[in-house]
Amino acid sequence: MTNACTNGLDVGFASLDYLQIGILGVIQGITELLPISSTAHMRVVPALLGWPDPGSAFSAAMQLAALAAVVSYFWKDVRQVATGSVQALRQKDYDNRWFKLAVAIILATIPIGIAGVALSSTLNACNSPLRGLMVIGISCVLMAVLMAAAELTARHRRTVGDMRLRDALIVGIAQIGALIPGVSRSGSTLTAALFLNFKREEAARFSFLLGLPAIALAGLKELWVLSHTELAANAWPHLLFGLVVASVSAFLAIWGLMKFLERFSTWPFVIYRAALGIFLIVAVSTGLLS
Repeated sequence: MTNACTNGLDVGFASLDYLQIGILGVIQGITELLPISSTAHMRVVPALLGWPDPGSAFSAAMQLAALAAVVSYFWKDVRQVATGSVQALRQKDYDNRWFKLAVAIILATIPIGIAGVALSSTLNACNSPLRGLMVIGISCVLMAVLMAAAELTARHRRTVGDMRLRDALIVGIAQIGALIPGVSRSGSTLTAALFLNFKREEAARFSFLLGLPAIALAGLKELWVLSHTELAANAWPHLLFGLVVASVSAFLAIWGLMKFLERFSTWPFVIYRAALGIFLIVAVSTGLLS
């Protein structure tokens, strides 16, 4: 089913009803923070159910739900990074751990900021080739292979307190992959951190904290773009409803993932990604999905 276009922007979500928005909100909230790609699920689920593609604008705006969930769950960390950095600047204590973490997060955000601006016209265009189901399927499989390699080679020794600027830059570069549907922001950053020998729960923690600036910038930018687009009257209530549903789902997803990674590996996500990717490749190749 083709996208609903308004001034060249895909805004298919405006044609969905509240039940459909609620279902997609739950899926978006859960998959945004799990290493399985929310963008992929925002394309695959509507395609399987015969719904319009809600569009990349919807997916980007829904990231603000993830922002609210991450800030709520990691409020202690967020507050300490903010207050610790301010205090360090006042005292010129540049060895302060919270100041170093803040610098690491800022440094790691620069690559995706540059790439996001460069690719924004392609990513948000109606019927963007990057949102094709075959592209998503291939991305899912490739990321499954990388996650598997990370699990097999990682030594799981390091913590966020050991983070060096070089580590942050490597993870930040990996985050660029999130711009391709099917890769997953949390998946790419978590995998990069595992390759750097961070403990699983510590890798996830840094992945979430690192994502705050990128998620905030992407979500707010998309709201600004949508505010300058002639949307249908029901579009904004739909978006607000989706944000509320996705926020609750995202918080539960963080809680579940952190508890899971304290005891288990990422292999279930590897298997799920590989299965989803192979299904999409076969479905598109055989004409089951188009």
